[in-house]
Amino acid sequence: MISVRKFVSMLVRWPRKPIGFLVRIMLVTWAVLAIYYSNLPWGGLRTISAGAFAGFAIWALWRSRQRRMSVLFLVMFFGVVAWWISIPPSHDRHWRPEVAVMPRAVIDGDRVRLTGVRNFDYRSRSDFTVRYEEREVSLSHLTALDFYVSYFTEGPVGHTFVSFVFDNAPPLAISIETRPEVGEGFAPVASLFKQFELIYVVGEERDVVGVRTNHRHEPVYLYRLNTSADDARRLLMIYLTRINELADQPEFYHLLTNSCTINIVRYANAAGRRGRFDIRHLFNGLIDSYLYHSGRIETTLPFDELRRASLINEAAQAADGAADFSQRIRLSLPTMMPPDRSGLIGSVRSSR
Repeated sequence: MISVRKFVSMLVRWPRKPIGFLVRIMLVTWAVLAIYYSNLPWGGLRTISAGAFAGFAIWALWRSRQRRMSVLFLVMFFGVVAWWISIPPSHDRHWRPEVAVMPRAVIDGDRVRLTGVRNFDYRSRSDFTVRYEEREVSLSHLTALDFYVSYFTEGPVGHTFVSFVFDNAPPLAISIETRPEVGEGFAPVASLFKQFELIYVVGEERDVVGVRTNHRHEPVYLYRLNTSADDARRLLMIYLTRINELADQPEFYHLLTNSCTINIVRYANAAGRRGRFDIRHLFNGLIDSYLYHSGRIETTLPFDELRRASLINEAAQAADGAADFSQRIRLSLPTMMPPDRSGLIGSVRSSR
């Protein structure tokens, strides 16, 4: 009760001070966006409700001189918070075909059988033959871990995913993504407000990589991580556990807390990574710079030269649809350093 009183006092007494003003703006903005992106049944109602809340908040916090108006605002704000928290994720929506099937994994000792493995044939980004398959891999044949960075537009934000490399089978790509419904596309702000469920797309590289390089025309970079086979296996087991958890219980995607790079780093920590948080974990379009300067990828070349050599679009376009797609996109990549024992996606060296 004391802390609530102090908070109300701050809202009332600091209308012109920077901290109080900033707190008010943040609370109002969050609540308005939460209402706008809520589960109300139609867009017009969400827009009207968000506008009405914004109008009341402006009057209560900046125009009214009555202390009780600030208290009423807080009551309404926490009501919005409680409502937002109560919105549940779901597996039962009209999903786009690219994310319509949740993968699952059955682990039997060294063998892992995966269902819902995506292997579409693309004619364009929106014209494709849907094909989900089963696939079996052996943990003892997992030898390496590759890291991809792709961009809608080159800059500080991109998409990252990994491929697990086997010595007796094609690589297995796993991409942590939003699960949009038919007619939806990714929207960064909306992703902060429970607008997208989460999916781990498990697929063949000719699908997961090829659709980006050949049909979406995204710049895609491929790097071999300097991680041991044992660490790669531990990481795969963590991924498989999460895949099964998501198949049983849906979760919301969140750009800052439950997204591609954040989860990769989180799982790498669980698999033995040693290193600190880096702002490039959030600005993941710069993550290859982080990997380079922490010694987790090839460092014998200058970074700019390595990055140019790691762009695989030309090779992927030449290998479009080929059965040996994965081998061909790796042919021109720089020589990879041998595995070491320092952990995944960062190490004690990452402090520099």
